[in-house]
Amino acid sequence: MRGRVLVADDAAFMRQMIREILEAEGLEVVGEAVDGVEAIDQFSKLHPDLVTMDIVMPRRSGIDAVKGILELDPQARVVMCSALGQETLVMEALQAGARDFIVKPFKPDNVIATLTKVLEKES
Repeated sequence: MRGRVLVADDAAFMRQMIREILEAEGLEVVGEAVDGVEAIDQFSKLHPDLVTMDIVMPRRSGIDAVKGILELDPQARVVMCSALGQETLVMEALQAGARDFIVKPFKPDNVIATLTKVLEKES
C-alpha cells in the first residue's frame, strides 16, 4: 500500500505506535501533530493522502480539526482514532466528515484494513 499520512495525536507513544504500523505497510508518515491546531497547519503544508486524527486533543479537538481540514480540502481523507466508549464522539466526527475510525488499543490488521479501504475509495 502506498500513501502519505499525517498522524495527529497528543500522546507521543500513540503517534509512534501508528507510525510503526503504517511504515511496516509501506506508508510514508510525512508529519505529526500534537493537537487540532497543529493538525490543520500540517495538513495545509503537507497535503497528505490521509490523516489519522485522535478525537480528544488539546487546543482544538479532533472533530473541530476535521472540520478545519475539510474547509481546506473537501476531498480530504481523515480517519478518527478513538478509545472504546467514545461512540458518541465518533458519530459526531463521522457527521463532520471523517471517512472512518479505528479503535484504541490498535490492532495492526484492523488499522491497515480500515486505512486501505479509505485510501482506495474514490473521493
